[in-house]
Amino acid sequence: MAAQILLTMDDLETAVPLNAALEQAGFATTMVSAMDDVRAVFRREGPELLILTGAVHESPSVGLIAMAREAEVSTLALIEPTDSERAERVARLGATAVMTKPIVPDDVVAAAGRLVARRRLQQRTGISGESAAVQEVLVKIEQMAPVSSTVLIQGESGTGKELVARAMHDLSPRVGKPFIAVDCAAIPDTLLESELFGHEKGAFTGAAERRLGRFELADGGTIFLDEIGDIPASTQVKLLRVLENRAFFRVGGTQPIKVDVRVVAATNRNLRDAVQLGEFRDDLYYRLSVLNIYLPPLRERREDIPLLVRRFIREFSRAHDRPFRGIAPEALERLVAAPWPGNVRQLRNLVESMVVLAPGNEIRASDIPPDVLEGAGSLLPVRLPQPGRDVSGQELEFILRNIMDLRLQMEELRRRMDSGPQRVQIIDIGDRQPVSDLAGESSGEDLGAILYRSGMTMAEVEKRAIEAALEEYRGNRRKAAEVLGIGERTLYRKIKAFGLG
Repeated sequence: MAAQILLTMDDLETAVPLNAALEQAGFATTMVSAMDDVRAVFRREGPELLILTGAVHESPSVGLIAMAREAEVSTLALIEPTDSERAERVARLGATAVMTKPIVPDDVVAAAGRLVARRRLQQRTGISGESAAVQEVLVKIEQMAPVSSTVLIQGESGTGKELVARAMHDLSPRVGKPFIAVDCAAIPDTLLESELFGHEKGAFTGAAERRLGRFELADGGTIFLDEIGDIPASTQVKLLRVLENRAFFRVGGTQPIKVDVRVVAATNRNLRDAVQLGEFRDDLYYRLSVLNIYLPPLRERREDIPLLVRRFIREFSRAHDRPFRGIAPEALERLVAAPWPGNVRQLRNLVESMVVLAPGNEIRASDIPPDVLEGAGSLLPVRLPQPGRDVSGQELEFILRNIMDLRLQMEELRRRMDSGPQRVQIIDIGDRQPVSDLAGESSGEDLGAILYRSGMTMAEVEKRAIEAALEEYRGNRRKAAEVLGIGERTLYRKIKAFGLG
């Protein structure tokens, strides 16, 4: 189906030859001159791209960009060479791409084709967003999809790692073959090897018949290994062999099995830190990270939140057959400012609940639960940042992010103090003695909860955090794992590694 493209007639010398070039390339074009015309075409045609041929800095063009952004339509702005500062302003307002005049029509046609393909990719995969971070992810998907190299997707929970994996499969030559997703963290260690590689009849108690593993089922297609950072050491060795030789043995088997599978792995952990702590094999890490994609958390692309909120409102209004007016401006501002530890998944679930429960068919500020706006307020532990796209300056990024996290946590403590007296101790990092009790009394107790002291390694910091969590919950490992943000199996391994039994 030919893509519908709108061109403004602000610069006829540019618009006329460009319109002819686009039509010759197979696009369906419409030239518009006024806001009313554009609104009518938006409603009638459903364009996939808007090209601004001139006057990009003037109010009508700014309004067009906002309208296109609201309708999730890509925009390409053609600017004069002297308008570089204005171009930056237009880009901040939401223009998807900018090109400088004088333009070569064939170059604009090529750029238009890329923008249309990227928009269709978003609609096909559900990866929503107009921010630079999301556009970078889409570009990487387009670059990586045609090849068979192993891909490592890193990002916090709820950022859409499986969506990216499916998008790469759907755009690859393997699209007609199986896509097998495996949640490694949800399978017990004792069963993971059998799930991945299968087993022979009688290989172990209960193995009444031969069973094919996920790698065999994915032959010719793609296997998605989610939460790869949680697999045990014994399985890591066998997975490394599969990546190196594209062959494996079933549990209890003696014949090697060859497979043609593309491996896409994902994790919400910092695997570099796991390698340094001895929890993850360095050779497996380098095998997995041939190609890398980093998915930014929602707090790093807040400009996408209004678009996501409106999309989810439309989706759930249709799904639940509830006419809905939308969201009040004050409520939207609060959602944009919220911390979103659960990222897009948390936002989506919240919008669904508010569409169902909000009175008056409009989301108001009072409908937003307080815990969503406040986020987590615990000083234990300081979350390590996910690896960024730019490896250079990584240490500086780590320090700055943790300073910001600590600042937010101290503001939360101050807010709690203002709301009433609470017993919270501040510990001197230098000598581990309680400095003060915020309720007004000194307890004289040593909590032993050191966040950091000069000379401590990351392993020592992690050990202290685990000790403090176990002490806080009187040895309840499940609750300790929850507050630390790790799985119970991971916590058990760390307890054993640090000798905390």
